Amino acid sequence: MKVFVVLALFVAAASAGFILPSDQAVPLRDLAAILAQPESIEGRITNGKDAAEGQFPYQVGLSFSSSSGGWWCGGSLIDNTWVLTAAHCTSGASSATVYLGATVRTNPKVSHSVSSSAFVQHKSYNSITLSNDISLIKIPAVSFSGAIAKVSLPKISSSYSNYSGTKAIASGWGLISDSASAVHSKLQYAQLQVIDNSVCAKTYGSLTITSKTICTATPAGTSTCSGDSGGPLVADGVLIGVTSFVSRAGCQSGAPAGFVRVTSYLDWIKTNSGVSY
Repeated sequence: MKVFVVLALFVAAASAGFILPSDQAVPLRDLAAILAQPESIEGRITNGKDAAEGQFPYQVGLSFSSSSGGWWCGGSLIDNTWVLTAAHCTSGASSATVYLGATVRTNPKVSHSVSSSAFVQHKSYNSITLSNDISLIKIPAVSFSGAIAKVSLPKISSSYSNYSGTKAIASGWGLISDSASAVHSKLQYAQLQVIDNSVCAKTYGSLTITSKTICTATPAGTSTCSGDSGGPLVADGVLIGVTSFVSRAGCQSGAPAGFVRVTSYLDWIKTNSGVSY
């Protein structure tokens, strides 16, 4: 059924004059299953670097559970009681374990388990176009330290910037290659350059790439990957993106990586968490 819905959307988009995609964007949570098909595996290194202890104190690890299994995502600490992540991470989950202050994934300074009642998933999240791929998670209050600290949200004035050309840092414990079989043990990071949405839309189409999206180039196979979902994209100490999607062809395909544009959701964040920009 989902295939027919996608085709119908493409036909409608073409009729309305939208840019049609040359590639398919997939949420990073789903990518590992796609890449498990032998013909999809490329096996190159994503060129991330090992993070130092305390280098990204706002980085959160999220282990989700559901009746059908579990998955790993990232998140950003935006307050001492709130984590920002992707809607495709919270979708279908019954609970989550939240890891704070970790560099080695399984060795956090603090961890908390919360049920799905702590999730605030955007009510208009669309799993087909990946629009509004954003969620909040309420956690017990945590004390800030050198290893645990919040990341700054953008100022409302930043809403007028498209960030094109900006160099930003993405981080997470996601797969370090398209052929990797598990998320990485050590926190990784990479510098990525934001590209104009008009360039990104040539790959994913204008139903997926909107004013609420940020894309980055992925030169030399450097990209976010499965397991990085929901994690931070930070420029000059400010959270500008939430890791959302890559190409169905894989993290190392050379296609742009996609993020939720945080400036588009500042009011939503404030309304649902009380955290102001």
